[in-house]
Amino acid sequence: MNPSAREELRRDAARYIWWERPDEALRRPNRIIAQVMDIGDFEDVRRMASALGLDKMRGVLLHAEAGWFNERSWSYWCYRLGVVKPGDPLPPMPRRMA
Repeated sequence: MNPSAREELRRDAARYIWWERPDEALRRPNRIIAQVMDIGDFEDVRRMASALGLDKMRGVLLHAEAGWFNERSWSYWCYRLGVVKPGDPLPPMPRRMA
């Protein structure tokens, strides 16, 4: 990961993974990315996409863990990142196993 992308994730971790110190959160960068995708504001998402690229964001979506996305965000990002085409069914959201 290039230094500017790492710095972007550090900034996002401080804001969106408030229950951990940024250095701790950086051990799970995909969690930071998913959190910004799920609840981030427009500018933070735009900066992240610019720093990391849409392919990285698509990978995070496709390998998300249960609870990382709400239904609305899941739907938006599946269409926005081209995981599904308009009119096609959404893939199921990740779920916890009981």
